[in-house]
Amino acid sequence: MLIVNANVITLGDKPEVLPDAALYIAGDRIGALGARADLERQYPAAERLDARGQYVMPGGICAHTHFYGAYARGLAIPGAPPRDFPQILQRLWWPLDKALDRDSVRASALVCLVDAIKHGATSLVDHHASPNFIDGSLDVIGAAVDAAGLRAVLCYEVTDRDGMEKMRAGIAENRRFSRAMSSHARIRGTFGLHASLTLNDESLRACADALPADAGFHIHVAEHEADEEDSLNRSGLRVVERLDRYGVWRDATIAAHCVHINEAERDILLNRGVWVSHQPRSNMNNGVGAADIDGLLAAGVKLCLGNDGFSNNMWAEWKAAYLLHKVINRDPRRADGMNIAQMAWDNNARLLERFFPGEIIGELRPGAAADLIFLDYRPFTPLNAGNLPWHLLFGFEASMVTTTICAGQLLMRDRELLTLDESEIAAEALALAPKVWERYTRIAQDTLQS
Repeated sequence: MLIVNANVITLGDKPEVLPDAALYIAGDRIGALGARADLERQYPAAERLDARGQYVMPGGICAHTHFYGAYARGLAIPGAPPRDFPQILQRLWWPLDKALDRDSVRASALVCLVDAIKHGATSLVDHHASPNFIDGSLDVIGAAVDAAGLRAVLCYEVTDRDGMEKMRAGIAENRRFSRAMSSHARIRGTFGLHASLTLNDESLRACADALPADAGFHIHVAEHEADEEDSLNRSGLRVVERLDRYGVWRDATIAAHCVHINEAERDILLNRGVWVSHQPRSNMNNGVGAADIDGLLAAGVKLCLGNDGFSNNMWAEWKAAYLLHKVINRDPRRADGMNIAQMAWDNNARLLERFFPGEIIGELRPGAAADLIFLDYRPFTPLNAGNLPWHLLFGFEASMVTTTICAGQLLMRDRELLTLDESEIAAEALALAPKVWERYTRIAQDTLQS
């Protein structure tokens, strides 16, 4: 496939904006990038895809999400509104994940994948929980990702809050799925943990013993002060220090949030090569505060950007990250546009490459994965490599995404989905929702009364 008449934004270490360029897609990779006239002469028999002057750039990447959260949209929480994040967990998320079965896990994944394609997110790192459907749950999600044609890293959330038998089932699910996906072109597995506050010492030891030598974990860290308080009560250590004793921190581990870590904890994460994921919209919604992203980046921590189960509109996450830290610190110099770009472009891409060895992800150049999107953006001021982050923050919108390609396959063309039937998926999810909500409400009311 030869993409012509494109204004190409390459990203990568030395981003360029190339007018009237062309891209040749060879299988699942970019075969060539250059001037339109040159590539048209070089590949005269290739199928043409006319970008019509739109901007063509790498697809978006989400470093931490929860597909199963889809069924929280519009859901009424029984009783008075939760007063803090621990109550949100106890009264919303833990009853909801218990309400999920095979069909609702599949439907929740599919609606999120539709959302990702429409918003130009081609790679997602998901963290799943469904305590009453553990065995095979990642297969169901993986099949949905495969049908969608997207790239993903999946895991199951191990916790002992539902007992040790289910804790061990979660370990088994992570291990089985990771082995099964080890050679898949677009899907990988990792090892999910919920958080220190729902993992006792026996569970952490079991997880550490079960983890392959070259693998890592995906875990929530100090999202709220309660995680630190629980760790101090259990062990006399702060969260990062406690988990360090069990070998959790590796160069393939993702630590989501890290809102309330201190400098000593930050240094442990830095020295272990851990990836930290920031989720600004979720942090604002839960009222938990905001991580010191400028300090983390300045220290050299590999800081990424996720959405924690919010919409897969990563443009909105960019903008939220850019604004949140200016407000909370009352300092307009915080969260500079280049810092946001480093998280969302460079670090997110390097994270995905850690799970797909040998792939070049998140940039457009020969040999890179053909994960890219078209945007119908018509700038009225100059756009160049130097000011690109601010065009993305103040000009680009998710509604401008018209075409999504992953691994060389067209997933959406001119806003028409090609691999998934949005109407059918929405209808199926809607039909399942009343039963999911009924089960959730029963469990949530029991929690409220206990």
